[in-house]
Formats: sequence, C-alpha cells, structure tokens
Amino acid sequence: MDANQIAIAKTCLLAAYDGSLAFPEIISRLLDAGFEGYSVDYRRQSQTYYLPNGENIDLALAQPAKPVAERFDSAEIELLVRWAQSGDTGYTYQKFCDRVTAAGCAGYLVSFPGRRVAYFGRTAETHIELFPQ
Repeated sequence: MDANQIAIAKTCLLAAYDGSLAFPEIISRLLDAGFEGYSVDYRRQSQTYYLPNGENIDLALAQPAKPVAERFDSAEIELLVRWAQSGDTGYTYQKFCDRVTAAGCAGYLVSFPGRRVAYFGRTAETHIELFPQ
C-alpha cells in the first residue's frame, strides 16, 4: 500500500465524520485508489481498508466508544440505513454510528465487488444491504 492510498483512506474516514463527502463519493475515491472494501469494528473502534492483494490498513475511528447492544435489531438497522440514504439534513455519520450500535450492530463489512454491506451483531446475526442502483 502506498502513501497516496493511505492518505485517501484517512481522508475518506474523516470525511464520513465531518460530512464533507457522501457515501457514494467515498466509495468512488476508494475504488479509484484500488481498494476492494473496508470493515468497521465498533468494539475495537477501528476501520480497516483492504486492497485485493491482501494489504490493509487499520485506522482508529474518530468517535468515542459506545457499547454495542446485546440484541441485534435488523429492522432498526435497515431504517437507519434508509435514513443515511435519505438526504435528511439532520443526518450525521456520528449519529448513525451511535444509533446503529444501540441497535446491536457490532460492525459492518463493505464489499465493492459484491456491491453490498453486511452489518453484523455480537452473535453474528447479519443484515445485508445492497448498494443502491
């Protein structure tokens, strides 16, 4: 992984929190830099970006740790994803993270080739979201 790819990963992570880039823009930048996806682990407070050759970089999340609820609420997670996609002016990634962990989401995996996000709970329950067309 080169310095430019590392810088792009860091920029995209910060942009999610400060709202300077929307999810589609973040995906586009990461794809252009050669990434095939990333994962978020709320229990470790980290985000890992992956290249197809197996190289990866772990970055700390820019938020205070929140406990992950024991019960995984797939319906609530789906509602939160729709909120994130809605363009609601009250949406922030920080609020999304706070609410999704309260709904039992321990993390999620974003696959660019699979065009999906797999949200998972502490008991490995999952909720799959396909990228919008």
